Formats: sequence, structure tokens, C-alpha cells
Amino acid sequence: MNDLGASFATAFRLLLSLDPDLLQIVGLSLYVSVSAVAIASFLGMPFGALVAMTRFPGRGALVIVLNAFMGLPPVVAGLFVYLMLSRAGPLGDWGLLFTPSAMIAAQTLLVLPIVAALTHQTIGDLHIEYDEYLRSLRMGRVSSVLTLLWEGRYSLFTAALAGFGRAIAEVGAVMIVGGNINHVTRVMTTSIALETMKGNLALALGLGVVLLAIVALVNALAFELQRWTRQWQGA
Repeated sequence: MNDLGASFATAFRLLLSLDPDLLQIVGLSLYVSVSAVAIASFLGMPFGALVAMTRFPGRGALVIVLNAFMGLPPVVAGLFVYLMLSRAGPLGDWGLLFTPSAMIAAQTLLVLPIVAALTHQTIGDLHIEYDEYLRSLRMGRVSSVLTLLWEGRYSLFTAALAGFGRAIAEVGAVMIVGGNINHVTRVMTTSIALETMKGNLALALGLGVVLLAIVALVNALAFELQRWTRQWQGA
């Protein structure tokens, strides 16, 4: 019990003193996760909107696959990216394995289905509401997609926050493709796992506190945004 108390005390000292190693790990974690969410949003939101607004053969099956991939196991995503970036893989010449870029790719693969599926749901509802209005303006497909993306921007931002929550707390995929290399690819989740196994509970607890704070902040932002959106729509 005394050891645990001492570990907590040391953890808070690391936080208050802005320990360089801790800050480097937190900074890399945020860089990787924010980059992955930005790429996933750039690709997934237009794709989800197009699927919601377009009728084509196999659309139902695509939506089912999209929703299923929201629960894609991180280790599977990591394995896929590893195979693509390994020396024997098609992208092996790029030399991206065990770099932050590989970790961004793995997290993007995890976040993309979440953003696309939530965008599909949001834009699908808006399309039903605004379809006749958009037709009356004789807007093209691209203009209609952009219009509905703007109308649903608050809900879509919530979708991006959900993707960020998934990315920042992920450990399996980034461990596989990043290798957990100190000062290179070591992020909060992989550091917590490693330091716990080493018995260095102080750093693990410090990183755990930061990770919990970030996740709590993201959930608070999502909740407030949803509440504000409902109030705005009801006004």
C-alpha cells in the first residue's frame, strides 16, 4: 500500500514538473491520433455522404460492411498495415515500418470506418429532410454533398471526436507497426503497458492520468456539442 501511495506521489510530481519524457510521449500520442483523425475525416466524411446520397447495386452490403468495420480489432488493423509496410510487402520500399507514419496509418484504418459510418447516418437523415429543397435548387451531386456536410458539421465533429477517442486509447495496432521504440514511436498506451511490466508504476500512473484526462475532455466536448446542437435545432 505504501509503495502504491509513493507511486501516485511520484506520478503527480512528474506531471507537475512537466517531465520531458512524459511530455514527449504525450506529444507524440496527440500528434499520431490527431493526424489519423484528420486523414480519416478527410476521406471518410465525403465517402459516407456519397454512400448516403447515392443508390447503387450492393449499397446495402457496403453499409453493413462499413458498420461491421467500426468494431475492427486493432491487432488485425496493425497486422494488415505491418504486412503492407514490411520489406516483403508492396510498400516496403517506403521504409515506414516502426515510424510514427506507420502508426498514423494503422490508427487511420481504425478510425475511418467509424467516421464514415457515423457520417452516413448523419447525412442520410439530412438528405431525407433536405432532398426536395436541394432538387428545387438544381444542385449537383458534389454541391449537395458539400451542403449537407456543412449542415451536419456539429454532428460530424462529434463523429470525429468519437474517432479520436478510439485512436488515443489504442494500443495493439501501434505496438505492432510502431515497435514501442523509446523517443521514436512510444505513445501513452504502449508506455503504460511497458512501464507497468517493468514495475515503473510512477510513469505509468502519470501517463494514465493524462490519458484519462484527455478521454474525459473529449467525451465532455462531445456531450456539450450534442446538447448545444439539440438546443440550436429546437430553437
